[in-house]
Amino acid sequence: MKYYLSLLLLALAGPLAAQTTAPADPQPANAANWYIYNQPLPEKAKVSETAEAAALRSYGRRAVRRAHVPFQGSLYVPLDPNTYRLIDRYAIKYGPDSLQDPHTSARPYTRAAAAHLGERLLGEAAPENGTGEDILLNPRQAALSRADLFNAQYLLKDNWMYAAQGDSLNQSQQPFLTYLYRNQTDLYSVQAKDFSFRLNPVLLLQAGKDGGENSRDGLRYVNTRGVAFEGLIDQRLGFYGFLTDNQTAVPGWVYQRGLRDNGFVPVAPHEGYTKYFKDKTDQYDFFTARGGITFAATKHINVQFAHDRNFIGNGYRSLILSDYSAPYFFLKLNTRVWKFNYQNIFAELNARRSFSGRDSLFPKKYLALHHLSLDVTDNFNIGVFESEVSGGRGRGLELQYLNPVIFYRAIEQNVGSTDNALLGLDFKWNIKHRAQLYGQLVLDEFKLSEITAGRGWWANKQAVQLGGKYLDVAGVSNLDLQLEFNYIRPYTYQHENEYTNYQHYQQPLAHPMGANVTEVLGVLSYQPLPRLNLVAKLFYSVQGVDSLATTGAATLNNYGSNVLLSYNTRPMEYGNRTGQGDKNHLVHFDFTATYQPKLNLFVDATLIARNQSLNRPTYYGAVSGTEVYASLALRWNIAQRLHEF
Repeated sequence: MKYYLSLLLLALAGPLAAQTTAPADPQPANAANWYIYNQPLPEKAKVSETAEAAALRSYGRRAVRRAHVPFQGSLYVPLDPNTYRLIDRYAIKYGPDSLQDPHTSARPYTRAAAAHLGERLLGEAAPENGTGEDILLNPRQAALSRADLFNAQYLLKDNWMYAAQGDSLNQSQQPFLTYLYRNQTDLYSVQAKDFSFRLNPVLLLQAGKDGGENSRDGLRYVNTRGVAFEGLIDQRLGFYGFLTDNQTAVPGWVYQRGLRDNGFVPVAPHEGYTKYFKDKTDQYDFFTARGGITFAATKHINVQFAHDRNFIGNGYRSLILSDYSAPYFFLKLNTRVWKFNYQNIFAELNARRSFSGRDSLFPKKYLALHHLSLDVTDNFNIGVFESEVSGGRGRGLELQYLNPVIFYRAIEQNVGSTDNALLGLDFKWNIKHRAQLYGQLVLDEFKLSEITAGRGWWANKQAVQLGGKYLDVAGVSNLDLQLEFNYIRPYTYQHENEYTNYQHYQQPLAHPMGANVTEVLGVLSYQPLPRLNLVAKLFYSVQGVDSLATTGAATLNNYGSNVLLSYNTRPMEYGNRTGQGDKNHLVHFDFTATYQPKLNLFVDATLIARNQSLNRPTYYGAVSGTEVYASLALRWNIAQRLHEF
């Protein structure tokens, strides 16, 4: 199998590639080279001075001013699908022009990259005019819609540590009690020559009603309070933290996922250690702690030592590494030089929660992953990755996996291990500033003779993703569409036991639905007003779920959908097909209207409708029918809590 994997990767890696090169020389306004991303847009007529420009003119440059930092940047934009959808929009629309722009195949992005993208949208020089007369804005600014202009200014304001222009725009005209909200985005901030710091409250208050089949009675809610902070020392050493106390009453489908994966030992989705709240099995109490230190070691190398999440890929889902699971402890090295972006992640994971639910030392496992991405052209990128999950009773970290430039399969052979290796590739192709095609291929096991035989061998474990994004649909500004297809064969990500399967803290590390699934999803987002976002999401999936054997209630038929199970419990060697088992046809629709009255303060109105059709009720209580969940939420410096499975 290893021989065939090597040949396959060599064959696939040859013709492909990516997206970051040095700026091209300016071209004439009528140049037709659509694939050059960094050309100036056509000039527009004079427009009147905006309120933001007037604020710039009034306040001028702040006393402390930094030259552009010649590093990737030490701090990161928190993972939030709404924020990253905006950043990805402008990375497609205006494209990369240097190593300082976001590398969109690996998240989180640095704040320096997000700020630089905002600067490019508005132009390097902010308009300043002391006469009060109409001024000629940067041609690119004049070409932006009102929503795009608002978003560009937001990117600069929220990443002000890395943008002089954002620093000026972010000043508050009416600070509170002299020292609070001296800028628009932060409760308290400090800026000195060699030190920057920001502190913010975190709040999520959500209330909703669950109805229909599989629903839970009573108020469904989220109550989150906490604090977020980050700082920068000498422009190279960063630190950050996100600390919240949380109580939540989950809707029906989330409750049933907990029963399937954890029984009556609580584990809240996306979180680690969890307790029942008020002894109710559909209500959770947990504390979230994410944070760490980051260091710009050189101009091209970043180091992060943290307890947090990561995401690899350009899709809504990731088949390689997603941000669905609980945060984990990791060391990350990111090297971005020439046309390469090379990321190494070394992580310590939890194999499982204690079966009893009592406090105890949870068994550990380890993940080593490297992802190499190459910009073949300005608009075409290809990457290859390899990961290794290792561990076992009484076994610690295999030090040889810490080698950042090694083939993990070779180490497996040399040490005689039976660890779990995955490998594959991903790609991205940006087209004419309006669209993007992307995809991923994951190989958990691969034996060409068995694939060509077509007998449904259980160990043909592969996953495929193909998707696309289209901006300004039908010429409507800020109306964007994303479509994505995911196909995951049975038993992908499963392994012999909890020490080597592809999960952390009882939650998948890749696709949240696990495996044995075919999924099509669409995301339609529209920003009709600068502070209003409308997002509609539709997921349709067919998954073969596990069932209790008819010959004995204690026996579970493992059809390959649940990552937590061992593939040694499979019922058959051949005849395995995606969707085998009890079929679950699921339609999940989510519509959310979000209004942002102040920067990083959001009001969400959400309607979720789910319909699932099952051959028979599942062993954890799910039945066919429709479930409807409606909610209102107030968010402050925190992302939405999503349960899209």
